[in-house]
Amino acid sequence: MKKFIPNALTLLNLLCGSIAVIFVVNNNFVTASFFVFLGIFFDFFDGFAARKLNVQSALGVQLDSLADMVTSGLVPGMVMYKLLNLAHSSWGDIEMNSNSILSFDNIALLPILGLAITLASAYRLAKFNIDEDQQTYFKGLPTPANTLLIVSLPLILEFQNSDAINAIILNKWFLIALTILSCYLLNSNIKLFALKFKDWSFKSNATRYIFIILCIIFLIVLQFAAIPVIILLYIIMSVLDNLTSK
Repeated sequence: MKKFIPNALTLLNLLCGSIAVIFVVNNNFVTASFFVFLGIFFDFFDGFAARKLNVQSALGVQLDSLADMVTSGLVPGMVMYKLLNLAHSSWGDIEMNSNSILSFDNIALLPILGLAITLASAYRLAKFNIDEDQQTYFKGLPTPANTLLIVSLPLILEFQNSDAINAIILNKWFLIALTILSCYLLNSNIKLFALKFKDWSFKSNATRYIFIILCIIFLIVLQFAAIPVIILLYIIMSVLDNLTSK
């Protein structure tokens, strides 16, 4: 019976991601984000449960990636598509009509660029499944971390109430650049530390403990705006950790 527990958690991740897609389509980003956070929670604990119960399986690995493809692949791509659509409404210098190369039957084509994140996520998940080296570290930004980065944008718009920040997030060039950066980071060769503790000593986990403490501080001070800062911090600390280990 215990061998089904990790797979059940993975399926809950998939369910949360599927529900999140529905809310994104209906422009309810706050509720969608809640289900994304919940799905990522299940994604973390399905692997944890499999290791603790000693019931890891090839089926579980494949099922986990399939669930991640929705929660941490399709959802962020859809969110970026929606954000690019919002930014599109302010592209006053581009007249969109049925004869424009940027539209098809009144559907803007350029925002579809956001779905490049979904494609990059699928490619990363496929590479991860056949890479036997990524046991103690990640090569490239993990899909859940990238998803948190993208999903944080509509939450910042909703709750931070800053005209300056809103203007940046809804800037077409910012969103396009972030989409390209996201796709690159997902499939880069940058080694990023994993939040897996072999023991609880500070000496062997100094980077992880410092990162967690800084995350808590940033979340308290910056709220949802802390998420992009935390992702940047994660990358910087990983690069520094790689340099010091050498």
